[in-house]
Amino acid sequence: MNRFFKVLFVALIAKPLVLILLGLNVIHREKLPQTGPSIIAVNHNSHLDTLVLLSLYPLSLVHRLRPVAAADYFLSNRIIAWFSLNVIGIIPLTRNGSAKRDLFSDCHKALDNGDILLIYPEGTRGEPEVTSKLKKGIYYLVKDRDDVSIVPVVTHGLGRALPKGEALLVPFNCDVVIGNSLDNKSSPAELVESLTDSYKELLLQCLTYHEHD
Repeated sequence: MNRFFKVLFVALIAKPLVLILLGLNVIHREKLPQTGPSIIAVNHNSHLDTLVLLSLYPLSLVHRLRPVAAADYFLSNRIIAWFSLNVIGIIPLTRNGSAKRDLFSDCHKALDNGDILLIYPEGTRGEPEVTSKLKKGIYYLVKDRDDVSIVPVVTHGLGRALPKGEALLVPFNCDVVIGNSLDNKSSPAELVESLTDSYKELLLQCLTYHEHD
């Protein structure tokens, strides 16, 4: 990752895009982790999710935010790979064929470095404003790490602003709600249940949320 490129991108592209084109309601911003090792566990409806989270941090800290992303997608060609690795600063994850100890090795290195990982527990972008079933991988990353906090975050509206498969951004009012750090890491099922319950509670705080969603 090139810190200079990332700061430049966030300052000139991500922050203006989010602040000018999106009406963004941020609730409990003070709960965002400012230091690592930490994990932000956020629902995933749009490529805007990462840009919005980056835009919420001061430029002095954006290099600490490391999105964990699928290697098969973001390293699919040289241009996307260079941008993903050197500008966004992703940690590529090979989703198939890796033992868990190898799968998360780069994530552990980043956490040991005091970074803040951005993880999407659904594993992929779902339908706009629909949270898919959460996967258990996050448990295997943190199960032996008492030093890592997990902060749940829910976004709402970004799936309509830039849905999966679309290239044209449509301005919408959107929400970002940050929850309290989760303590329940005793089993994969219990961690997923705690995270799912947190998402449901945070969704109700979204100003753009309606029951028909």
